[in-house]
Amino acid sequence: MANGSTCTGFGTAVEGNARYKQLIAAGTTGLSVAFDLPTRLGHDSDAPVACGEVGRAGVAVDSLDDMRVLFGGIPLDRISTSMAVDAPAALLLLMYQLVGEEQGVAADRLTGTIRNDVLKEYLARGTCIFPPGPALRLIADVFAYCAAEIPRWNTISISGHPTTGAGASPAQEIAFTLADGIEYVRTAVAAGMDVDDLAPRLSFCFVARTTLLEEEAVHRAARRIWSGVMREEFGARDPKSLALRARRPLSAPSPGPAPFAVERTTDDVAAGARELMDRIEELGGAVKAIERGFQKSEIERSARRFTQQTDSGLRVVAEGEVPYEPFRVGPVIEARQAERLAKLRAWRCDDRVAASLGQLRKAAEGDDNVLYPMKDALAAGATIGEVCDTLRGVWGAYLPGDAC
Repeated sequence: MANGSTCTGFGTAVEGNARYKQLIAAGTTGLSVAFDLPTRLGHDSDAPVACGEVGRAGVAVDSLDDMRVLFGGIPLDRISTSMAVDAPAALLLLMYQLVGEEQGVAADRLTGTIRNDVLKEYLARGTCIFPPGPALRLIADVFAYCAAEIPRWNTISISGHPTTGAGASPAQEIAFTLADGIEYVRTAVAAGMDVDDLAPRLSFCFVARTTLLEEEAVHRAARRIWSGVMREEFGARDPKSLALRARRPLSAPSPGPAPFAVERTTDDVAAGARELMDRIEELGGAVKAIERGFQKSEIERSARRFTQQTDSGLRVVAEGEVPYEPFRVGPVIEARQAERLAKLRAWRCDDRVAASLGQLRKAAEGDDNVLYPMKDALAAGATIGEVCDTLRGVWGAYLPGDAC
């Protein structure tokens, strides 16, 4: 998350841009952008499947033109931006880079974060575009691209809170979040990256717990386990690689726990997390375990226990655990986006778009980094839906139940 950032985004890029300018005028030094569901699923706003969701839970972005509007007049060389998007993170990052170039801001001056944590989506919310294997390949390409082109960018923020929202226990949140992080590091190392170049750019986010004791135990246990894994499995040498960078949300008010209670709870949570991580390793790693439905079934069992405890009065639900109701928007947002897409398709050069998408397809079929032809396609006026459909044609599409 960018320093001093405020997460915002709904409706069209016009509304988003106005809000960002208000925040910057008020002293905000970082922006955190939320995107709507069609964008996060790789669909254009005028696609039938997007009906009723355009601009509802975040800002609608269909093309580079929308990104230009969203960040128009925003000094990208002085503002750090965090983008809450997972499966299509590469596309949004490239559009951000293109807007920066149009502003005269070199890519090596851009700072920010893309959440880009797609594995947790197979466990909880389900905003997935591709099967797990190709999704990891895309993340590896993002790592390599940013190392070469946008070196100050944080390439992934690994989130535990969606699994907790689905019912995961503290030990499960740690185990499944760190297992995903390990899978990302393994993917990057297998692609030829040095662990000490990648690891310091990783960040984590865990949920605010009901009590300070529980929350402190989660963070201590996670740091302890992550440091050991980075040292023992990956041979990391940089102290920054061993440190788990985690954003800590505000927790519910609670008296400060006694030191002995913190240590005891930390030991218990860490032991439970390690046991689950060992089971994931026995299944072949995070992706194989996802495909077997291991994490999902564990979370479902924990959710049932949580419900039973809540119903019986043994557990009090904290404010932060109440489901979020997205902002409601009307059909006018969809009409505006459909009109913008129609104008885009009318003025762009279709031959250039087709040629660039053809190069993207060729890269996806082989081993070349897909972000370079992807950037060309977006610059030519290809939409998010067209780019994702091209990749779906090569990699296949994820369907709910594929990982169960």
